[in-house]
Amino acid sequence: MTRQRWADLTGPRRGVLIAATVAQVGLQGATLWDLHRRPADFVRGPKAMWAALSFVNFAGPLAYAVLGRQGDPACIEPILYDLS
Repeated sequence: MTRQRWADLTGPRRGVLIAATVAQVGLQGATLWDLHRRPADFVRGPKAMWAALSFVNFAGPLAYAVLGRQGDPACIEPILYDLS
């Protein structure tokens, strides 16, 4: 199979590639953002490993969403201080 250039692709193929690229960047961005804000206690395994795996197309971010997250830190009750 010969390598195709962007100019050689049909409109629908270009659309599919653009959609796949947007989806991949979105999934990876969401994964990296979640890793940044989620405490290490709520991640299965090292955060650095999941960050590296997020660069594996589609499989990395989806694996993190299914296997890497544990619990939801938002459900932890905040500590309230009485400052009066």
